[in-house]
Amino acid sequence: MSTNTRKTIGMLVVTSTVLTIIATVAGRSLSTMPKSAALGTIMKFTTMVGVDGSFVGHNPIRGVRGDELPWEVRTVNGSLTTDGHLQVTVRGLVFANEPSVPANLLGINDESEFRALVSCLSGDGNGKVATVNITTGGFPATTSGDSNIDTFVSLPKQCVAPIIFILSGSEDKWFAVTGAEAD
Repeated sequence: MSTNTRKTIGMLVVTSTVLTIIATVAGRSLSTMPKSAALGTIMKFTTMVGVDGSFVGHNPIRGVRGDELPWEVRTVNGSLTTDGHLQVTVRGLVFANEPSVPANLLGINDESEFRALVSCLSGDGNGKVATVNITTGGFPATTSGDSNIDTFVSLPKQCVAPIIFILSGSEDKWFAVTGAEAD
């Protein structure tokens, strides 16, 4: 066996050993990571319901009142992860075609920004359940009701039964909320 061949084999053995050690250490690091630290998806959603009917100006959901006029939403796609990453792509969130909506507002959005609100139920430390609402800053919204919300929120340690709202940019009233409505 030539000297070059021996050197090449030696380098391959060393490289293989180093790679095996790295893989073993990385595997142990991942396997000893606490499960609570692993990133997960709390919820994904592709439907929301615009404020309508008995929710218009009345009957708050988790302390959040609906707008005083009905709204409708064309499409939505969103998710919330365990690290608080909230992403919502909303299209066509506008005043509904209802008799109570003034003619100049039909089918448009009159807000320059939308905000999102994440509502969780969480233990209050005294054996009772508390509602924890976290509101984002504003994100640009078009007159056709399109907006892209991409932000991080500080979730409570426990976030049970989360609900996502799309709020006005200028008041604490919701226009759309996670859920579904039959035709």
